[in-house]
Amino acid sequence: MEESGRVRLVNWSELPEEELSERIGRRMVWGERAMIAQLRLEKGAVVPLHSHDNEQLTYVVQGALRFLLGEDEDREVVVRSGEVLVIPSGLPHSAEALEDTLDVDVFSPPRQDWLDGTDDYLRRGG
Repeated sequence: MEESGRVRLVNWSELPEEELSERIGRRMVWGERAMIAQLRLEKGAVVPLHSHDNEQLTYVVQGALRFLLGEDEDREVVVRSGEVLVIPSGLPHSAEALEDTLDVDVFSPPRQDWLDGTDDYLRRGG
């Protein structure tokens, strides 16, 4: 997908949805220094506790996600339609879809584990 130095126009609906689990689907677009992903999470879908070096912005387009933040998951934040959560690099976090949810995640730099398919933690998150 990445084409260094080229301008691209991408339509979400034309990208195939990658099925990560029974309840989670994903579409991605990336450049050299940033990645944007559209995630579809059915109610009850869980993204297990993980962390990464990438800064993350999560924008909930529709639905609601409950995030548990920190190594002990001792801080809870519910992100609803129209809200954005900024997750700093290295902060452990998990998420649960409280409703059928569509969210858009932005990462800088791009998530190498998502690009090379080594994101096993997410593929279990049904």
